[in-house]
Amino acid sequence: MGAADELLGEDVVWVPLSLTLIEYPQGDLLGKLLATISLMPFAVLSGFVTLILFRRDLHTIVFFGGVVINELLNYVLKHIIQEPRPMRRDTLYSEHGMPSTHAQFMWFIAAYMTLFVIYRLHQISEKFWRILIVLACIASALLVTYSRIYLQYHTYSQVTYGAIIGAIVGIAWFIFVHNILTPIFPVILTWKLSEYLLIRDTTLIPNILWFEYTHVRSEARTRRKLVSMKSQ
Repeated sequence: MGAADELLGEDVVWVPLSLTLIEYPQGDLLGKLLATISLMPFAVLSGFVTLILFRRDLHTIVFFGGVVINELLNYVLKHIIQEPRPMRRDTLYSEHGMPSTHAQFMWFIAAYMTLFVIYRLHQISEKFWRILIVLACIASALLVTYSRIYLQYHTYSQVTYGAIIGAIVGIAWFIFVHNILTPIFPVILTWKLSEYLLIRDTTLIPNILWFEYTHVRSEARTRRKLVSMKSQ
């Protein structure tokens, strides 16, 4: 008997943390690939957390707020509709399948990013990169959506409604952020909490990567000169 059994008792039933446990037909290489692709929402969420922690950009935080609202809406709809999935699995954390969480999540991201590229990244001269970003978002949403059908986690109607709801929420959230929240970003930055958390707004900077690169390079050169002068 293990230490945990002694502490909790012999009648304890152990269950797996099934949030990321994706099943696929044994020996099916396409199924294995789609099962991996189906984990893409977790990679996106990890990226959000990383960006928020290390960049502290206000728009990224607001974007993530829309993701949270979209997920809460999905949770509420699932427990109101209570439509079962096409295949019952013991390792699922939710037996309800309408609408598909994965489809709603990915199409929220795809819709929001498409509008973001069109209206907020129009300063970038390389049209190729703007088109590539949009196509990558849509292709990712399509692949994840298809993977949920192929792996029999959802029906066609469940992923279709999930995609429609996610796209609608993504469009609505972008309109709200673009027209309502963005104009008050300067006010939000004056709050003591924003200063304490080092929150910043890069909305008006067209190419943040180039901006940071040039400023870091300039600052490094200045500091090297100061170190050189002190050592003489």
